[in-house]
Amino acid sequence: MTIKISSLFGNGQHLDGGAMFGHVPKALWSQWLRPDAENHVFLACRALLIEDEQRRILLETGIGAFFSPELKQRYGVTPEQHVLLESLEKLGLSHTDIDVVILSHLHFDHAGGLLSAYEADHKNRLLFPNARYLVSQESFIRAKAPHKRDRASFIPELTHLLEASDRLELIANEHSPTLGENYRFHFSEGHTPGLMLTEINTEHGPLVFAADLIPGIAWLHSPITMGYDRFPEKVVDEKETLLDYLVKQKGRLFYTHDPHIALSNVVRDEKGRFVATETLSEISRVA
Repeated sequence: MTIKISSLFGNGQHLDGGAMFGHVPKALWSQWLRPDAENHVFLACRALLIEDEQRRILLETGIGAFFSPELKQRYGVTPEQHVLLESLEKLGLSHTDIDVVILSHLHFDHAGGLLSAYEADHKNRLLFPNARYLVSQESFIRAKAPHKRDRASFIPELTHLLEASDRLELIANEHSPTLGENYRFHFSEGHTPGLMLTEINTEHGPLVFAADLIPGIAWLHSPITMGYDRFPEKVVDEKETLLDYLVKQKGRLFYTHDPHIALSNVVRDEKGRFVATETLSEISRVA
C-alpha cells in the first residue's frame, strides 16, 4: 500500500506543568518543557493525515476552537481561529475532503476540532460531513457516562452529535471493516478507558499514533506519567509493551502533544531506556 503522511497543527493549549508530569518534581520536568510564570507549559494538538490509494484518513482533530472565550482562556487555547482547518487548506484540502476521522478518545483536546469554531448564540455543529467517525466502543461509553474525576475532560453534546450523524463506527477489536488490514488498533486503559492507538503499516515499518499514552518524547521514559492518568502504573506497563514492540519492529511513533517533535524512531540506549531517534518536527506528504 502506498501512503503519504502529513503532520497538521491544530490549536495549541497551555496546561499546568505539574499536572502534565504527575509525580515528577518541577526541577526535573522544567528541563524538558519550560514553564511560563504561571507554571504552564505549551502543548501542541497535532493531527496526522494519511492519504492512501483510496481515501484520506485523519487521526484526531485536536482541541479546535469550539470553546467560549472564557473557557479558551481557562485552558490556554490559542489562537482564536480553527487552526486545523487552516492546516488542511495549506495542503489544498477542506474538512469536506476527509473520508475517515479516527479518534483515540473523546477528551476535548483530541476531539474538539470535530466542532465548528465558537459563535455566540449558535450551537456547535459537526465538521467533516463526508467522513466516518471511528471511536473505540469503550471510550464512547466513558464519554457518555464519565467519572466525576474526568467529567470536565469531555464535551457533553459531542456523543449525541456523533450518534445523530449516522456515520459513527464503534471499534471493539484491533481491525475496522472500514480501514482494512493495513491498519490495526492497540488499546490502553491507564490514561482513560478504551484509549485507541492506531497502527499504520508503512513501507518503513509500523507507525503508531501515540495519543495520550505517550504525549511527547519526554514521556518516552516509561516511569513518567501524567496527573490526568487514571492508573499511572498501568500506563507504565502499557508504554513498555508498546515500546518493546516498536523497538523490535523498527517502528515509529507520532506525537500529538509534543511542541517540537512530530515523529521519531524508538530505540533503547546503553542503559536500556527508550529514547527517540531520527526525529522530525514536521511532515508534509512524506511516503
